[in-house]
Amino acid sequence: MNTPRALDDLRIIEWCDEKGAWAGKLLADMGAELIKIEPPGSGDATRQYGPFVDDSPHPERSLWFWNYNTGKKSITLDLTCEQGQTLFKELVKGADAVIESQSPGLAESLGIDYRQVTASNPRLIWLSMTSFGRHGARKDELATDLTLLAGGGIAWMNGYDDHTLPPVRGGGNQGYHTGCHYGVLSLLVALLHRDQTDEGQFIDVNFNAAINVTTEAGSFRWLVANQQVERQTGRHAGLAPSNPSQVQCADGRYVNLNFAARTPAMFKVIHDWLGELDLLHSFEATELLRAGMDRGPITAEELRTEPKVRDMLTAAREALIFIAKEIDAYDFFRYGQDHGLLVSIIYSPEEMIDDEHFQSRGMAVAVEHPELDRTITYPGSPYKLSKTPWHITRRPPLAGEDNQEVYEALGFSPDEIRSFTRDGVI
Repeated sequence: MNTPRALDDLRIIEWCDEKGAWAGKLLADMGAELIKIEPPGSGDATRQYGPFVDDSPHPERSLWFWNYNTGKKSITLDLTCEQGQTLFKELVKGADAVIESQSPGLAESLGIDYRQVTASNPRLIWLSMTSFGRHGARKDELATDLTLLAGGGIAWMNGYDDHTLPPVRGGGNQGYHTGCHYGVLSLLVALLHRDQTDEGQFIDVNFNAAINVTTEAGSFRWLVANQQVERQTGRHAGLAPSNPSQVQCADGRYVNLNFAARTPAMFKVIHDWLGELDLLHSFEATELLRAGMDRGPITAEELRTEPKVRDMLTAAREALIFIAKEIDAYDFFRYGQDHGLLVSIIYSPEEMIDDEHFQSRGMAVAVEHPELDRTITYPGSPYKLSKTPWHITRRPPLAGEDNQEVYEALGFSPDEIRSFTRDGVI
């Protein structure tokens, strides 16, 4: 694609471990020239993370690494030696931003901290993403995505109605992703500020804090009212149990129900659906459905104060459960979606990728991998912009693949670059 993208004019240096890689991917796929720094040799540690394509372990075949590094360039650089630190400072001179997720104090100890590099680039924006922030009593505490989700409160709020079972951690590094999203949004705001003032700035993202303020009402209720929400199967944690929302269909698969009906039109959809399936005479509360069809939209006040209104809503929900037990999950899902009902199907990842609904939204993207002479399917756009669309420009880089291009752009000759390689700097 040759269309412009939102961040086409930015150069960003990424010095991140697995905590911050998602932020770099979001920026790269929105058009930023994202230069990822990896240690010499086999590159970033996450290149060793499985699973691997075709189940063949190799640092250039890690699906984990691939997912987080589309659109990026890769250079290798030893930041522990003086020559490597000098090269880093040269890189930063022409950059709009640095994003890093290293341990607090590491950059400063190497002489490449924000305050130590901005003399040559006062417009630089430096985004630091750490488990507990760069300052404070917990800054050196070790953490993983699992412990951050537990300590931040997310894990407590996710799991099953049966509280003899432990909480459930959300899959896919949700803790790291949460902090990265706060980081990316903060970086974009800092760029807007720089456009107005010509000033760079330092951004300190605390993963634990980012997770804690993303618990919907959970943290708020605990901190303000000393109330504890409880986890529920497939629905929001709450102070009091809500109605179960997952229903098993005739084929053994599950669907999700949300608000069954609040308007006459929705009551009519459910009533007519029963009729189409020849189930009206089998369902005992059809009169309540008809009553919902013959009145105005249900308000929150009516739901709170009028028992008959609550009975109508209950009847609509029970009608959907009744229908679900009579038909297959996918048929339930498609009919509900086609008629404006808030229902969904519980898919495996493979089923989701193959579904025409997801495919029509561009959720499966084929990316060329010339080194394998094949294409690989990646997750698609996390958002849609009409004038500067998101897209993956190229497959994830091989370790050090862009050394020649990047270092030559800094003014180094091929002989100098070869000497850096011989000395183990890159």
